[in-house]
Amino acid sequence: MSNPPLLSLLLTLVEALATLAFALSGLLEAARKRLDAVGVCLVAGLAAFGGGTLRDVLLDRRPFFWVAHSEWLWALLALCAGAMFFLRARHFAPTERAMQWPDALGLGLFSANGTQLALGQDLPGIVAVLMGVITATFGGVLRDIVCNEIPAALRDHRPYAICAFIGGWVLVIAQHLGVPPGLGLVVGAAVASGLRVLALVTGFTLPRWSSGHD
Repeated sequence: MSNPPLLSLLLTLVEALATLAFALSGLLEAARKRLDAVGVCLVAGLAAFGGGTLRDVLLDRRPFFWVAHSEWLWALLALCAGAMFFLRARHFAPTERAMQWPDALGLGLFSANGTQLALGQDLPGIVAVLMGVITATFGGVLRDIVCNEIPAALRDHRPYAICAFIGGWVLVIAQHLGVPPGLGLVVGAAVASGLRVLALVTGFTLPRWSSGHD
């Protein structure tokens, strides 16, 4: 089932913003690890395109979203080059905390995007929501693995994938209630990102695994 033109345009815009947000998170993490120019571009690219690529593989979408929008690759290279120049000129020291804000934005945008694309293929709600979670989290997992870190989604104990999961269900429920798809997309993204930001601001954490000997 094809999406209406306006919804397709909104999906592309959301995907572009999510890609930019995750690219920025990858760039900051690479800078924090003091990688060279190739490393910065690689980590930013994995963060930006990893989740969406896996989504496209699972949904059998061709061409991949970054192939269909090859100008985004040029934008990524320009962003990396400009950021490296700026960070060096300003002597700005990236922190893990700084990386979390664009990551939270990308989380919500990609979760809504992946969920909506799966719904557009008439997949069941639970499958669509999990597709959104995969889209939202896989790029960040690749970013952290390449930077020799346990993925933040698994170690900081603050809700991450759960935020994407809830945002996806908001979108699914909105669609079942007859809410215009574009509005449901925006609300789902806002809920997922908002929950992640709330967790970061308040310091709320999920229960930690305990072996009984801690």
